[in-house]
Amino acid sequence: MPELPEVEVTRRNLVRWFARRKLVGVEVDRTRITRGGDPEALGALRGKLTHADRRGKFLLLRFGERARTARGLLAHLGMTGRFVHRASAAPERFSRARFLLDNGAVLHFTDPRMFGQLIALPAEALEAHPSVAQLGVDPLVEGLSGETLAAALSGSRQALKVALMDQRRVAGLGNIHAAEALFRAGLHPALSPGRLKVAAYARLAEAIHAAFAFGLERAAAEEIRYLRDRPVEGEKLENPFFVYDRAGSPCLRCQTPVRSITQGGRTTHFCPTCQSKTRKHP
Repeated sequence: MPELPEVEVTRRNLVRWFARRKLVGVEVDRTRITRGGDPEALGALRGKLTHADRRGKFLLLRFGERARTARGLLAHLGMTGRFVHRASAAPERFSRARFLLDNGAVLHFTDPRMFGQLIALPAEALEAHPSVAQLGVDPLVEGLSGETLAAALSGSRQALKVALMDQRRVAGLGNIHAAEALFRAGLHPALSPGRLKVAAYARLAEAIHAAFAFGLERAAAEEIRYLRDRPVEGEKLENPFFVYDRAGSPCLRCQTPVRSITQGGRTTHFCPTCQSKTRKHP
């Protein structure tokens, strides 16, 4: 499932693909990716990509150079969605929508499981859409310090990792990078946010930035890759993370077997030694 780094890499790719190009047409299949919006409005998108923003896991794209007629596209990749660039209009597997460029190239929105979402809106309505307006602090857009993280989380009664994944508190953190940030910070995922002092929050904020930096470097490609993508012929995909999806394997730091628990309906991975729940956190 894409998290903030994959969505940010997608945003950067879209900026590059649309550079000096115009959108001349959109073909949209009638599937659930258009839920919450009007498929006809999607088909009417035209013009230059003038703004490509990201808030959490949402892409906010603006087309058209005149403010009065500019249109917007709100996109969410869901679990398996991605934008792919093709030089011609050849069919693409799992393509749910096709954005046609003035040089004959096509940007496909592919989504095997169709949990992604494409909604056309007036450009000025993108930020006000309920899915965007409720988002918490975005670490890459607004920055994240120990103080801002403490303000976002300290009042939560949820376990620390569950609170981190609450998009109303911190926008963009998902299961993978929340687990990785907690490992980097040496914090147990089941701690109460109210138990942490400012120094621990500062350490966690730094760890979140480090986890995202690693994710951005790993995801940077013409087409984003997910951990569970099937390797292409001759390629071996290895787990690049410290603890995520390593239950039962030795911790890469201390050799203690990595454990997994269920939190908020998701599997959490952690090292019981490096992330001891009984350790005091200054």
